[in-house]
Amino acid sequence: MWWTALIPFALQAAVILADEWVFHVKRNLPKWERIGHPLDTLTVLICMAFALWVPFSKTALIFYALLAAFSSLFVTKDEFVHKKHCPASEQWLHAVLFTLHPVVLAVTGFIWPVVQGAEVSPWIAHWLDNGPALRLFLWGQLAAMGAFFLYQILYWNWIRDQQRIL
Repeated sequence: MWWTALIPFALQAAVILADEWVFHVKRNLPKWERIGHPLDTLTVLICMAFALWVPFSKTALIFYALLAAFSSLFVTKDEFVHKKHCPASEQWLHAVLFTLHPVVLAVTGFIWPVVQGAEVSPWIAHWLDNGPALRLFLWGQLAAMGAFFLYQILYWNWIRDQQRIL
């Protein structure tokens, strides 16, 4: 059953890659997006790192929920400007991402106590019944998100920027 927890992550990755390769590369990104998109990714990285490195407790869960809520709101910051720069199909993709974002962070919140060996309710224990695989998955997610974060900074602010000059 544990593998069902990975579905929102896979969907989010597919939609982000579609947004990046179908829309962003075609229309190019203005400076506010070249700065804002890595910041969006950073808010998710912080949540993922928190779940991996901070011991699970009720107090830590409250703090994680606040981080996740902040991240979920933060990623919507550009939509007021996107409506002028993006086609409707890209805006629809953003709506899908905004729907998946809190789901991914909530599932991470459910996985967190399991990978740390904390006591969880029986239904969570039944659903997320493979702590070692989930721990490896979260580390893989952190690494993939970290790589995407670096890509966003380097490609859009240095490599692509240099291509525009040439």
